[in-house]
Amino acid sequence: MTAPTWDPQQYLRHADHRTRPFRDLLARISGAPARIADLGCGAGNVTALLAERWPQARITGFDNSPQMLEQAQRYAGPLLDFAHADATTWTPDDTYDLIVSNALLQWVPGHTDRFPDWLNALTPGGTFAFQVPGNFTAPSHTLLAELRESPRWKSRLTGVGDRTAAVLDPAAYLALLADLGCTTDVWETTYLQLLTGDDPVLDWVKGTALRPVLTALAHDPEATSAFLSAYRDLLRTAYPAGPHGTVFPFRRIFAVARKAAR
Repeated sequence: MTAPTWDPQQYLRHADHRTRPFRDLLARISGAPARIADLGCGAGNVTALLAERWPQARITGFDNSPQMLEQAQRYAGPLLDFAHADATTWTPDDTYDLIVSNALLQWVPGHTDRFPDWLNALTPGGTFAFQVPGNFTAPSHTLLAELRESPRWKSRLTGVGDRTAAVLDPAAYLALLADLGCTTDVWETTYLQLLTGDDPVLDWVKGTALRPVLTALAHDPEATSAFLSAYRDLLRTAYPAGPHGTVFPFRRIFAVARKAAR
């Protein structure tokens, strides 16, 4: 499958909602790490939060999207830089006190196979922390999958962006990280996000879940318009607008794993 083309401006349209889980993850990370890797840094806005929390730390944000890395460069400074890396193959060539990943691992098939290499790159007592969406059975995703597999679109979009098995259950992450020798804190939260504007759920998924489809149809504006219209109508029924906006439940899974000090 072709890697999705990312649109930093579209992604950042809901920046407040998108950064809230990272802030909650950040609040559970203790210590004063001197060397930090942000794996899947995206547009760099959450990497900047790391720099705010630990202004003396040396931080590198990694991503495989040229569009996102270009956007992230505006946050670069003496102690903060950005580099290209693909999480499916990234093996750290440096030692880190903290490796953190925000809303990336759902895009990395078999990402748990990478955990041993990443933990090996941590200093004794170092931390590996991540958060991922856990809403792949929500209407936003199931309706998208059904539409992709419908007669009109199946030949062009079968399997495009399919992430049904993208993440594990929280208990599975807990067991895996504990088996790898970590002291681990795993939890989940469902945010009831109140989105506003016209078709706000469609606008939300244009920044994330819909990217593979938009990439696949990028050279066919007529098909793109037709797909978006059909998907918009499904989302309007699944997420009706209320008097204060549209409620969009958003489940997230979090893990903070601390490597043994010795």
